[in-house]
Amino acid sequence: MAKEKKQGNKSEFLFTKKNYIIMLIGVAFIALGFILMAGGGSDNPEVFNEEIYNFRRIRLAPTLVIIGLAIEIYAIMAKSKK
Repeated sequence: MAKEKKQGNKSEFLFTKKNYIIMLIGVAFIALGFILMAGGGSDNPEVFNEEIYNFRRIRLAPTLVIIGLAIEIYAIMAKSKK
């Protein structure tokens, strides 16, 4: 009985190495999306800068963030082969 308790206390990681690598890829996509979204403002508040509405900030960056979140969900839900 004592041997069973000692063996049962062996700690294991919740995810496998594959899951953690996929999670890091998802975090990279999210970070890249936020980096691409940054900037575009004007130093003078009286001057309007049209660059804030370009393709990179309106379409590309939010799409990368959503793809990164989907990758994170996949990484959490992917089953290990144990």
